[in-house]
Amino acid sequence: MNDTLRIQLESLPDNPGVYIMKDASGQVIYVGKAISLKNRVRQYFHASRDQGPKVTAIVARIESLETVLTGGEMEALALECNLIKQHHPRYNILLRDDKHYPYIRIDMTQDYPRIEITRRMDRDRARYFGPYFGARGLRQVLDAVAATFPTRTCRKSIDAASAHDRPCLNYQMGRCPAPCAGLVSPAEYKKTVSQVIRFLEGREDEVIQSLTRQMNEAAEAMEFELAARLRDRRAAAERILSQHQRVISTAREDWNVAGLYRDGVRATVQLMVIRAGRMIGTESFHMAGSGGESDADIVTAFMKQYYPETRVVPGTVIVPALTDDMPVLELWLSSLRGRRVRLIAPQRGEKRRLLEMACRNARQSLEKEAFRQLREDQRTGGALRELAAELDLPAPPARVECFDNSNIQGTDPVASMVVFEDGKPARREYRRFKIKTVAGADDFASMAEVIARRFTRGLTERQQRRERGESEDGGGFSRLPDLLIVDGGQGQLSAARAVMRALGVEHIPTIGLAKREEEIYREGEDEPLRIDRLSPASLFIQHVRDEAHRFAITYHRSLRGQRTLRSQLDAVPGIGPARRRALLRAYPSLTALREASVDELAAVRGMNRPTAEAVKRFFEQKGEG
Repeated sequence: MNDTLRIQLESLPDNPGVYIMKDASGQVIYVGKAISLKNRVRQYFHASRDQGPKVTAIVARIESLETVLTGGEMEALALECNLIKQHHPRYNILLRDDKHYPYIRIDMTQDYPRIEITRRMDRDRARYFGPYFGARGLRQVLDAVAATFPTRTCRKSIDAASAHDRPCLNYQMGRCPAPCAGLVSPAEYKKTVSQVIRFLEGREDEVIQSLTRQMNEAAEAMEFELAARLRDRRAAAERILSQHQRVISTAREDWNVAGLYRDGVRATVQLMVIRAGRMIGTESFHMAGSGGESDADIVTAFMKQYYPETRVVPGTVIVPALTDDMPVLELWLSSLRGRRVRLIAPQRGEKRRLLEMACRNARQSLEKEAFRQLREDQRTGGALRELAAELDLPAPPARVECFDNSNIQGTDPVASMVVFEDGKPARREYRRFKIKTVAGADDFASMAEVIARRFTRGLTERQQRRERGESEDGGGFSRLPDLLIVDGGQGQLSAARAVMRALGVEHIPTIGLAKREEEIYREGEDEPLRIDRLSPASLFIQHVRDEAHRFAITYHRSLRGQRTLRSQLDAVPGIGPARRRALLRAYPSLTALREASVDELAAVRGMNRPTAEAVKRFFEQKGEG
């Protein structure tokens, strides 16, 4: 223990708060809370056989300590959650999940509210429902809801829309009442949205009863077409219930069930979300750093990190075990919810049955994740090890770069550079190039230009980093590849290697990959290397090459589309160079420009309504022609 840490320990206050432990580099390695900072933190340094391996590791690495006093234990808990989320300390139990789950958002302050999907909850006056696990399943539910309760899905400004607008196809299909055409009043439209809200709240029976009543009233009034539509909506609502939700509890309450399974060093929490007795979703969460921790501590760590993100807390959370600070946790969860929350660890009955079901699912999820990791290692690490053996490399290539050219008859020539790190795509490192010095379709010269630009830029950046006293292997071009792949045969490979020798980077292993037979070309060898096309190594380099081809051709099509669109805009009256550039920035593709309304076109900088109408008219006529 160093002198600084000894002084910090001696001056610890006997107050509630949060303690932050750091290593020699200043990295936060652990965050905890305590009713008494003095008593809790000093426990780490008491010699005892009961100290687990995690505490031993923390004590061995801690070099400094910070404390933050709080007004009470609940404030300390809230601050602890925020600091764990901010620093991801190595020795805290961490929720290995960075997904933002989708919600349904309905803003009833609008005259014609949209039912939309969002991945963030704002503190506004809108209603939010969720979170839902999996956007695909949520969209299926929303699609069925749209067929049952016709509401608008477009982003069109209804206030700015003309009552003489022609309704879109959704109206013809019975999926929208066409408020943009003035065919439904705000009051009537909101009645439908209110049914959607009751449905999402779990009051499905009320909705079905209401549809049944309206259907009977329409039939008695001899409005048979309306009665038939209401009958179809009721059938669709019942179908949603049977397909997407199932009754799992006789109690019409909102519960979350957090099941747990662990196999020693790994742990998974399986969360079942139950609303009004119906299970609406289930998701697994893998907890890192859980070895040696109790079940209660793992589930508590999960709740501390999960609920602040979702901000949707039910009235009851069912867990396998409770910690000593359960009352504080309940108060904290209640503050997030705005109403009382109960934590329950049931020993028998219906809740226990649900908890056991969640634990079984947690076990299945953990076993599936372990198998996935094994397959992933075979697909990446195993493939790299095999590739190193096939190519006589000194070690598996940690960074692989692949280059590909794309053009059509020499027009809009471009090239791509894709990067794989540790066998996985590093998309932030991808780069694309416009060919500047080559006229026509000359793949060899284009490859030489791109390789020269890549390594010239990389060597310059490495020199700049050396002058600043930084590591040469930073991000971007300054980090050189362990293996370079060019898409093509001996010609492309020779062009690349000539440039690399001129720049002094010929030590980097380089291969060419021909598409037809998946043959690998190496400099100085007359015969290509052929390896099993279904081996992990071969599948890996094919994947890298295909990714480079996809990236290059996507860029080429984008440039070609922009060139075509640019030439078409030149034919529109009133569109000069400045307006053309502004429209291309706002709408880089022909599809985007066609779909833009006159109001949206007129809002582009430099445009006005007559010119916007001319643009809209021009492309509508071309589409009809």
